[in-house]
Amino acid sequence: QLQLVETGGGLVQPGESLRLSCAVSEGNINAYAFGWFRQAPGKEREGPLCTRNADGITYYADSVKGRFTISTNNAESTVFLEMNSLKPEDTGVYYCAADSFPTRVRLGRPGYWGQGTQVTVSS
Repeated sequence: QLQLVETGGGLVQPGESLRLSCAVSEGNINAYAFGWFRQAPGKEREGPLCTRNADGITYYADSVKGRFTISTNNAESTVFLEMNSLKPEDTGVYYCAADSFPTRVRLGRPGYWGQGTQVTVSS
């Protein structure tokens, strides 16, 4: 059973940056595609905000394109989400997700989810 643990959330001001990490329990993360999702207060979970396949192909939603970057460190079995130019509407719980089938991640139906980490963007 693949386990995902997100860290790095916190409170930042608009315009600032934050990097989220997702520790993956399995060493061979090349076997999976990963994505980041978000649930804003009072709303349903949305996403994927971005995805990254094992071959390095990435996808970004228009709302985060140019501001967010998804990457992986295979040696550390970690997935990252670098977030720049943060806006108040980026506030929410951020979830890391994975599946061995990239399409499932892209369609928002991955088989594995982390517990989420809170990001608050406020002045």
